[in-house]
Amino acid sequence: MVYPATKHVLKTFESLVKLLPVAERTKPQVLLLAGEIVKYRNDTDREYSFRQESNFYYLSGCNVPSSYLLAAYQPGTSLDKTPSVDLFIPKAEREDMMWSIPPPSLEAAAQIHDVSRVDHPSTLPAAINTLIKALPGALFHTFPKGSPLFPALSDDYTGAVLAAEDGAVTDAYLLKAIQRARLTKDEAEIIQIRKANEISSRAHEVVMRVLGLAVKNKIKAGKGAGVDRPLLPGEWLIEKEAEAEAIFVASCRREGSIHQAYLPIVAASTRASTLHYCCNDREFAWGPVHPHDHKNKNDFAHGKSKELNPQVLLIDAGCEFNNYASDITRTMPVGNGGKFTPEAKEIYELVLGMQKASFELLKPGLHWDAVQLICHRTLVKGFQRLGIFKTPESPGSGSWNAEEAILASGVSSAFFPHGVGHSIGMDVHDVPEASKPTENNTIGSVVLGHESFYSYLRLRLPLEANMVVTVEPGIYFSPHLLEAVRDSKHIDYEVLKRYESVGGVRIEDVVVITEDGFENLTTVRSDTAWVEAVCSGEA
Repeated sequence: MVYPATKHVLKTFESLVKLLPVAERTKPQVLLLAGEIVKYRNDTDREYSFRQESNFYYLSGCNVPSSYLLAAYQPGTSLDKTPSVDLFIPKAEREDMMWSIPPPSLEAAAQIHDVSRVDHPSTLPAAINTLIKALPGALFHTFPKGSPLFPALSDDYTGAVLAAEDGAVTDAYLLKAIQRARLTKDEAEIIQIRKANEISSRAHEVVMRVLGLAVKNKIKAGKGAGVDRPLLPGEWLIEKEAEAEAIFVASCRREGSIHQAYLPIVAASTRASTLHYCCNDREFAWGPVHPHDHKNKNDFAHGKSKELNPQVLLIDAGCEFNNYASDITRTMPVGNGGKFTPEAKEIYELVLGMQKASFELLKPGLHWDAVQLICHRTLVKGFQRLGIFKTPESPGSGSWNAEEAILASGVSSAFFPHGVGHSIGMDVHDVPEASKPTENNTIGSVVLGHESFYSYLRLRLPLEANMVVTVEPGIYFSPHLLEAVRDSKHIDYEVLKRYESVGGVRIEDVVVITEDGFENLTTVRSDTAWVEAVCSGEA
């Protein structure tokens, strides 16, 4: 399937025209963009892994470095429904063929890109001049000038426009227009996001199943393993965060994913309370060393004498597929025979309840703030049931510990500090200009619950069909966050102590909003019984 670049260009132009002053809307409109270049590590000739800038890919479907795009549109003309889209890709040089994979030929590029014309960058100035003459008074649009967030566009190109008698260039509208266009996805985009989530879902399950095999002592090292030769993949154990990350990334890579959508978060034990922990460099928490463990000469790789403390392993990781992202979090039990401790299980099932309550709301027209609020309400009710939060019936308590009073206090933000989800597409935290606009008239004048609930939300809009969003509630026992509520009248601190060692639990799926609800694109299961069965080697 050819990526529908022209469809995306048209959608962007239609979004852009709505942003323009009325007097500018009937004028010809032109987009001029530079693609990403190959970047090098500091003062060396060693390349970083290339990834096309998302907006450029959205409008071109082109992954060739150092490319350019020139697109034209004019209401009321033939360009109204079919804008011209010219792509300029570098010419293959002899050195390209010697050192790396060269760009495709113009003929090959024309076959695989949904554009009007493909040429080399040397012809771009002439193409700009042709548009200036053919579309008098055209308004040329670029990304913010001088911004480090986007590939640089040479002043030579915009200078030619400004030198024309009625030439005009603006960087005020394009970014907002394209991000608004990208906020909802078409079928071709959802196919790629679904694929990324399927690959990542299998990778999460692979990690769980390797943990389960180890519980049943089914991972056997062959002769000389780790001594005369390296361990082979079938002999790998997961005893460190880095080992879990390696298995996850390898699983994605072998299924055709080139990039992770973000740095994987692989946090064991109490480190799961750090939201964007991405060091992934610690061992799991181990129990006491037994009297004769020294005979293993510090090598416990395939022995039974070293015991894991019961703990959680939180993995927030997702790959890209064809530049489209996934974002999945699973929290799994480690130690304790692959089963959650009673406290961890109670917190895990409460987070599942927060996600279930969110799912029950999802449909077009629902404001995302309502999903955030239902998560906090579910948390408060759950903590009151567990005894972490007091109720009006608690000894020495009263109405100040009613559910509504606790919600209004904002104390639940110490345990669930982040937003319940965000837009996702080509970027894992997608289109920030559109999903949380600076000027936002969709937010009500009355803050529901407490204002702290909404501080870190990355999406603050009513849902629309074909939005793709994450739903990722969590509960954390972070020493830093809890310090601020140590004097809260709502908390029973003796009960809280029993749960602090859990660290953190987050469960995250990617969903697409449909006309009457949602579809979950994440395929790895999260129900407690299945997770425990897999991590204990019983399934």
